[in-house]
Amino acid sequence: MHPLTPTTLTLLAAASSSAFATQYLTAEQAQQTIFPEANRFKPQPLQLSAEQMKLVETLAGLPARSVSWRVTAAYQDEKLLGYVVLDDVIGKFELISYAVGLLPDASVRQIEILAYRESHGFEIRNANWRRQFAGKTAAQGIAVGEGIANISGATLSCTHVTDGVRRIAAIARIALKK
Repeated sequence: MHPLTPTTLTLLAAASSSAFATQYLTAEQAQQTIFPEANRFKPQPLQLSAEQMKLVETLAGLPARSVSWRVTAAYQDEKLLGYVVLDDVIGKFELISYAVGLLPDASVRQIEILAYRESHGFEIRNANWRRQFAGKTAAQGIAVGEGIANISGATLSCTHVTDGVRRIAAIARIALKK
């Protein structure tokens, strides 16, 4: 039997922490899934001003967290269909990568989980849970227990993704709404 050296232990710890990581969709696949009728996607990185960040915090009831956001506009020919915003939130210990599709009126069209790295709580990828967000805006019903159901065993994942979607919906209302 080989002795466990500090290097071996480090490698084992790194391997075990990522053993549950699952990549479901790329950003491009999420865009196509959320806006299948789009024939063009245009990156539209968003920089929030200090004033916009304060408005987002007030509307979402959460810190705006960042001035820079990864946004892509979806078009069918010249018609703006909406936006896809990419984000990451912490689950219990690891990041959850997700995409939020928004309509031009800043309502949520759809959310997609891109990557899930936790050992528990992957049920947030369930279509029925994600469907709860459709049609909601930052001002209405984007909170666990208030329009979004919790999933037993996935409480932190549900809460953190829901908070992230509420933040993005607030950003859409403040900075993207047409």
